[in-house]
Amino acid sequence: MARYFLRLAYRGAPFHGWQVQPNAVSVQGEVEKALSTVLRTAVAIVGAGRTDTGVNARVMYAHFDFEDELADKRRLLVSLNRIVGRDIAIHDIIPVHDDAHARFDATLRTYKYFVTFEKTPFFYPLSWHCPHRLDIERMNEAASVLLATEDFTSFAKLHSDAKTNICRVSKAEWAMEGANTAVFTITADRFLRNMVRAVVGTLVDVGRGKLTPEGFRNIIERKDRCAAGQSMPGEALYLWDVKYDYIKD
Repeated sequence: MARYFLRLAYRGAPFHGWQVQPNAVSVQGEVEKALSTVLRTAVAIVGAGRTDTGVNARVMYAHFDFEDELADKRRLLVSLNRIVGRDIAIHDIIPVHDDAHARFDATLRTYKYFVTFEKTPFFYPLSWHCPHRLDIERMNEAASVLLATEDFTSFAKLHSDAKTNICRVSKAEWAMEGANTAVFTITADRFLRNMVRAVVGTLVDVGRGKLTPEGFRNIIERKDRCAAGQSMPGEALYLWDVKYDYIKD
């Protein structure tokens, strides 16, 4: 039995998130069906994480096991991409060691959130339109607090099954891309369910002047999700990258 990693990307809008669930279309479910069809045996995959409904992935990894060697990778990729449809792209199949794990072995994950200040029919489905300018400098002042934070209970989904709310953030910053787009980039060893969307919603309150950077710090210290800002729409959020020690870019 050999283990392989898939590297894939997807647009989140057509799916009810990554994870298989009854009576709903999921990314995991569509990829498993494609693999099972092409390899002619039931195949289950394990993803690097679980994105919510509507959330996109520029890079996602998942592992699966297969009893034989995959000799013609190029042909397999063509077949898989034909089956999964236009909203999922499978970019590579990578042989890994037998104990490799797409979720537990990931060392860093990066998300990006896209905000546009100009109404446009072209960016709307994949970004969040904010009709008012935000104070990027104050938002970055607040975001810097995340680098010294370990307990992210204030941004965790209520009643989740997470065993711990401890995360270690190594990057959290806003940057302008062109005149009308702001992008928030955050990198950490792990993320809680709904965490990034809650962080962005609270930072947007800072950018609007409804909350000070010190107020942002106080929300973190309260460890109360009800104190933080709204959860932002999922369509503007992207799982941007996942890092492993044994996979080169």
